[in-house]
Amino acid sequence: MATDGFKRSSIAPPPRSLNVEKFAESRASELEALHSIVANRLNNNFRSQRNKRRRTTGHDNRDANKRFRKREKIGVVDKGNVVTSEKDEKKVPRRIRRRVELRRNTEHGYSTSGDGTKRLRTHVWHAKRFTMTKLWGFYLPVGLQGRGRGSRALLNWFRHGALVHDACYHIALQLEGPEDLLLSILSMVLVPSPSAHSEDISRSVLSGAAYGRAMLHHVGAPGSKSIAPVTYMWRPIQKKDIGIGAEHDVDSVNSTRTYECCSSFRQLWVWMHASAFNEGYDALKFACQKLMDETGILINCFSLEGQLAKLEIMGSKAFGLLQKILHPITCKTLKSWQLTKCSSLDHEDQIPSCAILSLTVDDPRNLPEKKTAVVPEVASNRVLGDASENEAKENTSLEGNQDLDLWDARNGFSPPVEENVLCMEKHHQRLAFFCLSDSQSGILNTSSDAQHGSCPILLLKSSNQKGMIGWSIILPLSWVKAFWIPLVSNGAHAIGLREKHWIACEVELPYFPSDFPDTNAYSSFMATEATTSDEKAKLRPPPMQALRVPIPPPWVSVRSAFDQESTILGDTHPCEETCTRDVANGDSLTNSNQGSCDISLKNHNISFKGFVSRTSHMLSYYLNEIHGNHLLLFPKFPDKKSFSELMIDEAKLSRNLNGASPINYERNLCFLRVLLHAYKEGSFEEGAVVCAPHLSDISMWTSRSRSTETGLQIPQSSVRSYFKEQSSGKWELQIPEDTVTRESNRQPIGFVTTGFVRGSKKLKAEALCEAILLARLREEQWNEMPMKERRKEIYVLVRNLRSTAYRLALATIILEQQEEDVEFM
Repeated sequence: MATDGFKRSSIAPPPRSLNVEKFAESRASELEALHSIVANRLNNNFRSQRNKRRRTTGHDNRDANKRFRKREKIGVVDKGNVVTSEKDEKKVPRRIRRRVELRRNTEHGYSTSGDGTKRLRTHVWHAKRFTMTKLWGFYLPVGLQGRGRGSRALLNWFRHGALVHDACYHIALQLEGPEDLLLSILSMVLVPSPSAHSEDISRSVLSGAAYGRAMLHHVGAPGSKSIAPVTYMWRPIQKKDIGIGAEHDVDSVNSTRTYECCSSFRQLWVWMHASAFNEGYDALKFACQKLMDETGILINCFSLEGQLAKLEIMGSKAFGLLQKILHPITCKTLKSWQLTKCSSLDHEDQIPSCAILSLTVDDPRNLPEKKTAVVPEVASNRVLGDASENEAKENTSLEGNQDLDLWDARNGFSPPVEENVLCMEKHHQRLAFFCLSDSQSGILNTSSDAQHGSCPILLLKSSNQKGMIGWSIILPLSWVKAFWIPLVSNGAHAIGLREKHWIACEVELPYFPSDFPDTNAYSSFMATEATTSDEKAKLRPPPMQALRVPIPPPWVSVRSAFDQESTILGDTHPCEETCTRDVANGDSLTNSNQGSCDISLKNHNISFKGFVSRTSHMLSYYLNEIHGNHLLLFPKFPDKKSFSELMIDEAKLSRNLNGASPINYERNLCFLRVLLHAYKEGSFEEGAVVCAPHLSDISMWTSRSRSTETGLQIPQSSVRSYFKEQSSGKWELQIPEDTVTRESNRQPIGFVTTGFVRGSKKLKAEALCEAILLARLREEQWNEMPMKERRKEIYVLVRNLRSTAYRLALATIILEQQEEDVEFM
């Protein structure tokens, strides 16, 4: 082996330059021999054979156009043809018009179809790869082409890679006014209110260093329904905004009205889903108008639709992907740790969750060799003051980029360089590398970079204890394409709405609107799903059609189990219905002036009777109102005992056994979000019914002598008659009359809103169950178990609506694990 290597290294390398004429003279005999052999085979006919010719124009059968081109080249064109050509120029084909329209990149606004449906800036990219649907006024990507599978590969990408989603259908509302009035508005419509958080969290959110999440409600009306989960963030405090009695002319029309208050002028963004945007916009405008009537101080509330965009990046390598494509030029900082960390996008672990990083970054499509030094805004004046004249000339574009602020979106931003111009610049740079370029290419390159070379963005970090690692990029709408292509080119896998729902289930977060049945957006979305399901069923012959199931699930049927529970116990006490706003805020609002708010009373979700408790304070207040403090529900508080200590607390359990104050069953139903884990076996689908088990049902699964073939089932005939559709279109629970069917019937306590995701290592489903019924089940199960065998989970039965078999599952209440359940995807 060694000698072979020595021999190879001793061979002389080929010459660096080759003279073709001398090479041909030295090989003349060999070339003549090859030529004679080829000539004999072709009979000295070196013309290309007709059957071997490439049909370069065979696809073009427009002979008339060919003749017109020939005459045009010669210079002979008929007058009639001239007239027709002018008509053709005026009437451009739809294909060309649509191509030009989709290629256009305006500063703000969306391109729309004939019926007014808006298209995302990445519509063409998604339409070539994804199944598209019309939802919430947008054309949105549902998922990859196919039968809706691929969850196993998706979860693998999420664990070991990065995913990107175009969330431009999330729209921002901007509120402007005095700080104390804006806080009052948020307290009126948000649950939990900003004042409900700890002092450190409230200070960081109010200063603009972090963002908050809450549930948006209507104002003032008793029993008002939820609207949508929102994300809100404050503009960082600026010195020019601080002052007592400062005057701010926001609009020329309202220039006579001033902000005469004792707090600073602030700006606030509220981001919400497109399906609930109109309802949320009306609620916020109503709250602003109500406060303006009381105080006489102007508060502005307007939409930023078509001006700002949002891209979501998630996965274990999401931060590494951002480091590849983002090259910060300036970094606005509020704390010392951000000055050294966020400017270079390093040390992800040291950036807290819900943090906001304000950056001005270079165009991610620029060539990698073009790099500029990061200039933190805190030290920018000192750095530029000490720079030399030559450095100042080189960084003229850098100084201009420091003045850009994403909060001034109404003033507009210059769009990025067009793709064809950027490609031409890269082409000139390649020519310059080979010393083939002319002098004008460098002038074009520097001028375009100076005008459109940077973009202001906001980076929002989101992470939880369940493995959710994600970042959101808020940027001008015209820059979406400039960021989307580099993200996908550097390894990010694009996902649609279906894949995003799978990720939400994997990280145990609710997905809007599927997991929010107490909102009007859920009702409209489910109505669309029901229509689509019926249309697909009609395409199949009647014998091949699947069993028709209720969409959405009949939440009213949970009331039947609730009424049965109250009839057995006989402890009903009628009283006035509780205002869910009182429950949400944890204090009484009955003494306040409750004006009639039409927007909060119309279009209520009639199919969902009750409300969903999403904070521990909300659940605790509800239990206090119904005299249910003795119930075995343990909302988590920071100063309370741990769950393990509460499980062995015999005092609360004995209070239940000895009798406590009767529960008021006439109140609105309170639902809690739970996670369902199958006990040994089972797969739960979306819409499956969650039922209350008997003790014998639990022992059937938990006993070691249980046979694998036995299990609780209902007759096949009961599957079709369990829920029956009425003439009005509503579905009602049918109580069986015969004793055999009644023995296998179990009362529903909730429904599954998100089913199992195939390929997940920890199979779980998300459901909403009634709070009092869950407490009764836990009490019944703990009474039959010794103290050491008690579990924090509650045994429930789950049955898919097209199946006859019940499956045992363990239900974990979210509010017993964390104080708030307001995070969402």
